[in-house]
Amino acid sequence: MKCILGKKIEMTQVFDENGNVVPVTLVATGDCNVLQVKTKEKDGYEAIKVGFEALPQRKIKKSGTPFRYVKEFKTDISNFKVGDSISNSIFEPGDKVKVSGISKGKGFQGGVKRYGFRGKLSASHGNKHEHRTIGSVGCAVPARVLKGKRMPGRTGSQRITVKNLEVIEVDRKNQIIAIKGAVPGRRGTLLEITAL
Repeated sequence: MKCILGKKIEMTQVFDENGNVVPVTLVATGDCNVLQVKTKEKDGYEAIKVGFEALPQRKIKKSGTPFRYVKEFKTDISNFKVGDSISNSIFEPGDKVKVSGISKGKGFQGGVKRYGFRGKLSASHGNKHEHRTIGSVGCAVPARVLKGKRMPGRTGSQRITVKNLEVIEVDRKNQIIAIKGAVPGRRGTLLEITAL
């Protein structure tokens, strides 16, 4: 299975062979190094541990690893050994991938923005209350707020996976992949790209 780590650069657009505009996200991949190969006999499952973005020498002592990011991919380990380098050349234009990352954090938000509630109270004359409130939250029976009730709270900063995205271009020289559509997170977000 093809897998690599990268950082979101920005969104832009490219033209396909028919002259249509295609929105793409640019992801800077760089080289990922295989740090550990996990086996069924020793660890109970098969996976590879990958390091991304080398740290300067002065920071290695503090972190204990020479890489800023370390992630694990559950995959067939027959093609990997410790010390191998994974570059974006494993991907080809047209490959279908899934991309995982942490979405943008939006802080504390009300029910209208967080869940798309329409706003309970009317906006006519004489209404002295907030129009974007969520309305009643309790019940007469069992006289409490039920677990799981959708209420205002912190929004975003969750792990999101987007599947069936298409690789449009692979720039091997600059180590950049152009993926069709939007991927989770802000600029600079760490992304896990896995072939389907």
